Amino acid sequence: MLLHQKGISLSFYSFISKNNSLYKDDIFCFLNQTSKFIHWNDEKYGKLWSYNLNYMDFLHQDNSSLEIGRYWINRFINEIKLNRNGLEPYPIALRGINWIKFISLNYSNISLEEKKIWDASLYAQYKILQDNLEYHLLGNHLLEDSFSLLWAALYFEDKLIYRQAEQLLFKELEEQILPDGAHYELSPMYHEILLDRLLDCINISKNNHRFDKQILLTNWLEEKAVLMLGWLEAIIFRDGSIPLFNDAANGIAPTSNEIFAYAQRLGLVWVKIPLKESGYRKFSSSRIELTMDVGMIGPDYIPGHAHADTFNYELRIDGKPFIVDTGISTYNKNKRRQYERETRAHNTVTLEDMSSSQVWGGFRVAKRATIILLVEEEDKVRAIHNGYEDLGVKHERIFRKTGDCIIISDSLLASTSIQGINIIIFSPSVQILSVENNLVYTNQGRILMNGVDCIRLEECEVSNSYNVRLSTHKICCLFTSHMEYFIYL
Repeated sequence: MLLHQKGISLSFYSFISKNNSLYKDDIFCFLNQTSKFIHWNDEKYGKLWSYNLNYMDFLHQDNSSLEIGRYWINRFINEIKLNRNGLEPYPIALRGINWIKFISLNYSNISLEEKKIWDASLYAQYKILQDNLEYHLLGNHLLEDSFSLLWAALYFEDKLIYRQAEQLLFKELEEQILPDGAHYELSPMYHEILLDRLLDCINISKNNHRFDKQILLTNWLEEKAVLMLGWLEAIIFRDGSIPLFNDAANGIAPTSNEIFAYAQRLGLVWVKIPLKESGYRKFSSSRIELTMDVGMIGPDYIPGHAHADTFNYELRIDGKPFIVDTGISTYNKNKRRQYERETRAHNTVTLEDMSSSQVWGGFRVAKRATIILLVEEEDKVRAIHNGYEDLGVKHERIFRKTGDCIIISDSLLASTSIQGINIIIFSPSVQILSVENNLVYTNQGRILMNGVDCIRLEECEVSNSYNVRLSTHKICCLFTSHMEYFIYL
């Protein structure tokens, strides 16, 4: 065995534990779907389920052990020739970090012969990753590849891998982290996932100095982490939860409280950053929290996790969800995935069943809405997008806050009158008491609508986590050219 294939135990501060996914009798639960282990390529619940199995996050759930980890690592190695999904670059990247953590934590209790086998397999997997970096996907995939290469470089003390990781991290973090600290794919969930991984990289780089000028990379990682922490603190609700904009769900990423505590363990200091380049904005008072989207849907060349949700928003009253996003329940390319990305699944205006951006194919977007005007004042945001220009229409929305009252005005700017549908989706916890005279009464607040042609109360489903769909109601307001509504406590 070559010398550089022998891994050296890494030192690190405690990291964030993973969610429980492995249970007795080889039962796994990912994405709220449970199955007994059959094989590594099991896709009966979709490819993402198989991917999660191959990440092997369960090595670091709180009740894991050396014996459990040893069994599954050895089984993975013994069955690797048949493992199609596990040898794709993204699972290699995430699993590689998990293996290195596990080996380092149990270093003194692993035999030299066993470690030799594990290191040989791990190094071979990283050679596959190096030859298949995800330039075709870019975004969070390539960034995850880069993070993992840093772990491999420090573990194997491999200078060539380190230089590759260093080059990628400088480039990708500069491109992917916006000046206001948001990850540029604009999913709060992915922001938390990537921030956790970035903190892991700071952790090992600070505690395992292997290469010349490594401190420069460590400082760069810290600089970007501080930005991301500042954005996260700005976007979350008071209870620490995230708005479910774009592809975002609960139960996947570490919580913001876990991330903040981890950052503090690493000695990082940050401040809340004003929301700007990400396109998100926020109004708040002692009783309300409103987060709105008045920005672009994401990078032009990587819109896979974007939704056609321009001018969407979420509203909480007294800390409780009131108006919510539909969320995502699946990554499978099916009718539900298509619906959850369309404009009609969000709290904004749709015309003639069109979406403001043309989402298709599960992770594709054709023509995209562009923000052509954005004017901000205290407690007021006015924006116009051109997503309906094929119909000769521009959509203007004005958000205003007056005390604890939210006012939302919509205008369809066109040469002739045109009818739109304004959608308002209620949290499953909201009880609709009555709808009369353009006034909607609920157990949490009231909504008064002016300028509507008719109001329809419809049943619908929302998802706050994968493969969970909750029954609720939405209001569909038909209006011609202009309407506004007032949300009162």
